[in-house]
Amino acid sequence: MFFSGEFHPFRLPAPGLWLDVFQKIKAMGFNGVSFYTNWALLEGKEGDFSAEVSSHLNRSLKLRAQQISGIYLLARPGPYINAEVSGVGFPGWLARNPAALRTAEPGYLNATENYVSSIGSIIAKAQITKGGPIILVQPENEYSSGNPPFPDPVYFRDVEEQYRNAGVEVPFISNDNAPNGYFYDQGPPEWPIYGHDSYPIGFDDKIYQWPADALPINYGDLHEEQAPDTPYSVVECQAGSWDPWGGYGYNKTAARLGPDYERVFFKNIYSFAASIFNVYMGVGGTNWGNLGYPEGYTSYDYGAPITELRTVEREKYSQLKLQAMFLHSSPAYLSAIPQNNTYANGSYTGNPKIATTALFGNKTNFFVIRHAAYNSLSTNEYNITLLTSKGNVSIPQLGGSLSLVGRDSKFHVTSYDIGGINMLYSTAEIFTCRKFSNKNVLVVYGGPGETHELAIEGGAQPTVVEGNNDLVKFGNKLGSTVIQYTVDAERIIVKLSNGLYLYLLDRYSAYNYWSIDLPSDPVSGNYTNAESFSSSPIVKAGYLLRTAKVIKDGIYLTGDFNATTDIEVIGGPEQTKSLFVNSKPMEFSQDSHGVIKSVIRFAEPKLSWPDLSKTGWKVLDSLPEIQPGYNDELWTSASLTSSNNTERNLTTPVSLYASDYGYNTGYLLYRGQFRSNGNETLHLETQGGSAFGHSVWLNETFVGSFSGAITAYTWNQTFALPTQKGQNYVITVLVDQMGFEENGSAGTSEMKTPRGVLDYSLSGHEKSDISWKITGNLGGEDYRDRTRGPLNEGGLFAERQGSHLPGSPISSWKSSDLGPMEGLEGPGVAFYATYFDLDIPTGYDIPISISFANTTDETSSVRCQIYVNGYQFGKWVHNIGPQDIFPVPEGIWNYHGSNYLAVSLWALEEGGAKVENLELVAGPVVQSSYPRPIEMSPISKWHKRPGAY
Repeated sequence: MFFSGEFHPFRLPAPGLWLDVFQKIKAMGFNGVSFYTNWALLEGKEGDFSAEVSSHLNRSLKLRAQQISGIYLLARPGPYINAEVSGVGFPGWLARNPAALRTAEPGYLNATENYVSSIGSIIAKAQITKGGPIILVQPENEYSSGNPPFPDPVYFRDVEEQYRNAGVEVPFISNDNAPNGYFYDQGPPEWPIYGHDSYPIGFDDKIYQWPADALPINYGDLHEEQAPDTPYSVVECQAGSWDPWGGYGYNKTAARLGPDYERVFFKNIYSFAASIFNVYMGVGGTNWGNLGYPEGYTSYDYGAPITELRTVEREKYSQLKLQAMFLHSSPAYLSAIPQNNTYANGSYTGNPKIATTALFGNKTNFFVIRHAAYNSLSTNEYNITLLTSKGNVSIPQLGGSLSLVGRDSKFHVTSYDIGGINMLYSTAEIFTCRKFSNKNVLVVYGGPGETHELAIEGGAQPTVVEGNNDLVKFGNKLGSTVIQYTVDAERIIVKLSNGLYLYLLDRYSAYNYWSIDLPSDPVSGNYTNAESFSSSPIVKAGYLLRTAKVIKDGIYLTGDFNATTDIEVIGGPEQTKSLFVNSKPMEFSQDSHGVIKSVIRFAEPKLSWPDLSKTGWKVLDSLPEIQPGYNDELWTSASLTSSNNTERNLTTPVSLYASDYGYNTGYLLYRGQFRSNGNETLHLETQGGSAFGHSVWLNETFVGSFSGAITAYTWNQTFALPTQKGQNYVITVLVDQMGFEENGSAGTSEMKTPRGVLDYSLSGHEKSDISWKITGNLGGEDYRDRTRGPLNEGGLFAERQGSHLPGSPISSWKSSDLGPMEGLEGPGVAFYATYFDLDIPTGYDIPISISFANTTDETSSVRCQIYVNGYQFGKWVHNIGPQDIFPVPEGIWNYHGSNYLAVSLWALEEGGAKVENLELVAGPVVQSSYPRPIEMSPISKWHKRPGAY
C-alpha cells in the first residue's frame, strides 16, 4: 500500500527541515510523500530554468527522502498544479502567450518544453529505476474539465511524451478531480494508473455541520466500472481546507475536518480497497514570497495533521497514525475484495441506523461500521453477525451489545492472523500486531466507555497482568478464548497461555504508542517492508518517536518530547543490556514480561526574546515617487498598443497590464503624467485579486484609497482631483497584486486575468492625454534575487533597492524608536528595519512567529509585508484578516546569531496607521532529537543594485 501525505517543499524554503517533515510522516505510519513542483518559481523568465532552486530539489529527492527517512515519492510536476498557488503554478510571462492553456496548441506546449524537460530530468535521476525514491509520476493535474475538444487524448499523450523524453520510466498516475473515468477506457499501457480526488466536505468553514449526502458511497462501484485493472487510487483525499481572506482561521478548519472526519470519511475510502491513498494536505506550509493565489492568505496550514509549524499536536495526526499502522499491520487488506454494499444500512446488524460495508479476503475479512446517517451525533447500540473461519458468528458472545458513539466509524475484523495465531474476530480496532522471538503482541483500542470483544482461537488460558479485572470478562466459545472488556483510560494487559499479549487500550492512550519499521536490507534500505515492519518493537513514547533500532542486546530510539514521559519498549531483546534515547544511555528496568521501562525527563528551556519595541528601528520613506522632482526616467514606459492577453480586450490606448511588461508579483506602481484643464475627475479601474487594495496620489496629495474587500477582485473608483488649469501633474497609483487566478478548466486562460490598472478616464481629456509608466520588482522577469526566486519581492522603492535584504546599510536611515509601532500620521508607505540576535537553546524545536495586533482599531486600513533575512514571510491585511500571526521557520531565522527583520507599512487612510503591537512569539516547545543547529537556507546579502531606481 502506498500511504502518503502531501508536502510542498517550496512552501518550506528551509531544506534543513525537510528531513524533519519526512520523519514525522514516516512516524505516522505512512510510507510515501506526494509533492508538487512549481513552474512559476523555477522558470520566472522564459527559457531560464533556475539552477539555484533545482539544486535544493535534487538534494531533497536524492538524499533526504531516500537514504535517511525511507519515504517513497509521488512526483507531481504539472506543469499545471493548482495547489492554491499564484497562477496554478504557471509563470506570469505565460499571460503574454496567446495560446489556450492546457491544450495541444503548439504555443502552449512549446512554452512548457523547457520546464518539463528540466524538471523531468531531475525526476528521472531520482526515480526508483536509478536507485532513487520516486515510484510514480503524475503528468498534468486534475485534467477533468474544459472547452472542446475535451477530454483531449492528443494533449494528454503529448504531456506524457514530454516526460518520457526527459527520461521518466516509472508508471504515470492520473488524478481526476472526481471519479469521471477519463482516459482509462483506452487501457494500459498507453494511459496512466487511474486515480481521482475526493473532497467531500468542501471548503466552507463557516459551519461545523457536515452536509447531508456528502459521504461517497459509490466510489468502489465506479472503480469497477472505470478502471478495474489498476489499484484503486485516491490521489488527493481531503484532509483539510484552504481558508480565504476574511476566513475563520485554520484552527476551525482543523476542527471541522478533525479526527472524527478522518474516522468516518477515510475508513469509507478504505472500504473500497484503496491501495494508493494520499491525504491533501499531510503537512501545512506557508505562502511566503507572494507564491499564494488571490483567495488565500500567507498561511497554508490547511488544518493538516502536521501543522505549518511542523508540530504533531493535532489529534488528526494521531488518528491517522492509528489507521495507517492498522493497514500496514494487515497485509490481508491488500487482497481483500469489496462487496456490493448497496444495502449497507442494517446489513450484518439488523439495525437500520447502522451501516456496514465489507471486504472479503481468502481468509481475513474486514467490516467498516458507521452510522447510516453518517453525520449523526447520536449513540446507537447494535449486535452484529460476521462471517468468520467458524462460519457466521453473532457478536458479542458474552452478552450485552456494542455501541457506535457520534461521528465515528470502526473496523471489525474476522479470521485475522497474529503471528500464526488466528483471531476469530475483534470489534476493538487494531493498532498493530507483532511477532517477536518469545511472544506475540496485539494492541487494540476503542472509544471511551465502549464495550468490545475479541475471540482468540485455540482456547488459551487468559490472565490479567495489568489493569482492572472488573472491566474484563472471559469465556470459552467456538473453540476460542473470548475476551470482553469495557474501554477505560487505564489500560488492561491480558496474557494468554499461548504467548499472546493483548494490550486493551482506549483510543487516547493508543495515540501514545508507536512502531517504526526497522532499517532493513540494502535494497529496500529504510523503506517499509514486511520483514522490517513485522519485527519492529512497539514503543510507548508520548509526543513523537522518530526512529528505532535494535542492535544485538541494545535498543536505540530517537524522538521528541513535550513533557516528562514514561517510555516502554515492547518486543526488545529478551535480555536488554542497554537503552539509548536520543544518543543518551538511559537507566531502565525490564519486567518479567520482557517490557523495558524508563523515563525521559523534560527540562523547560530558558528563553530570552528580543523586545521589538526596543531593538532600535530605522525607517525609510518607501514612496518617494510622490515627492516633487522624482525622476522616473528608468521606469518602464507603458507603450504597448496591443496585448496578447486573451482574457480582456484593451480599453486604453496602451496596455497597462502589468504582465505585459514583465511585472508578475507583489506591489505594482504606476505614474501617469498629464497637463491639467482644471478641476478634473479621475475614474480608475484596477484589478489585483481578492482582498487587494490601491491608493492614489496627485503629485504629493493623497486623493483616496480602496482598502479591499473579500469579494472584490476589481474596483472602480472616481476621484475629484484638486488641479489647476495649465499645470503639469502626476497621478501615482499603488496596487497590491494578490497573485494570479486559478485555471481549472483546460482550454481557458483565467490565469491570464490582468493585474494593475485596467482602465481610466480623465474628465475633459482623451485617454491618450495621459502618458503612463509602470514598475514592479526590479528587473521584472530579469529578477535580481536569484536566491529567493522570482516572486519574493515587489515594486516598493525599498524592495527595488534591496533594502529588505540583510546587510542593507540602514545606519543612514532615520531612527524610529518603535518602528511599525510608531507608524505613519498620514497615508503613505514606510519601510522599517532592525537587527537583533537570537540565542535559542539547542536540543529544542521552538517555532518562532511574528505577531501583529491592532487592539484600538480593528478596522484600520493598513497593509504590512514582513521580511526575515530577506525572505518575505507575511502579508498582513489588517482590516480583512484573519491572519495576525506569521510563522517563520528555523533556517530562515538564524537561531544562533544575527537576524534582519524588515516591515513595510502601507497606510491607506488620511489618518495614517500603525501596528499597535509587534512581537515574537514561541510555538509549542519540544525537546527534540532532530539534529541541530539547522542548516541555514541561502541568505544572499545586500549589495548596491546597478540600475536601481
